[in-house]
Amino acid sequence: MSRSGSRHRVIAEINVVPYIDVMLVLLIIFMVSAPLLKQGVEVDLPTAPANALDLNSPDPIIVSVDKEGLMYISESDDPDTDLTADEMIDKVRAALAVKPLRPVLVRGDANGPYNNVVKILVLLQQAEVGSVGLVTEPEVVQ
Repeated sequence: MSRSGSRHRVIAEINVVPYIDVMLVLLIIFMVSAPLLKQGVEVDLPTAPANALDLNSPDPIIVSVDKEGLMYISESDDPDTDLTADEMIDKVRAALAVKPLRPVLVRGDANGPYNNVVKILVLLQQAEVGSVGLVTEPEVVQ
């Protein structure tokens, strides 16, 4: 039996040009927005193997201390302005009063004295923070 008639074999092809366009737009968006995601002041974080925050957790309160011992908080109107100890305690308490389950993270400069981080931890204890995390850079595997 031979097949004849008006039936033609249809080859399905996927047009990938629109997908490439979408991919390039997304790439540009991520490249532009990545530097904007930095929190607070620039500190040289220590490296350590650690787990990342859960994506479903609320935005963390980030307290930073640079190598000179100046303190900053992400909850400030101007996160690049250093705070006194009392101001930092008040801002942490106020932020936790609004959302009590927010994680509190400390970004301490790796080149600064360990005493700077200890002072921040003591101030967070005075602000009645129950749990504190330390921010690190991931280790580079060679």
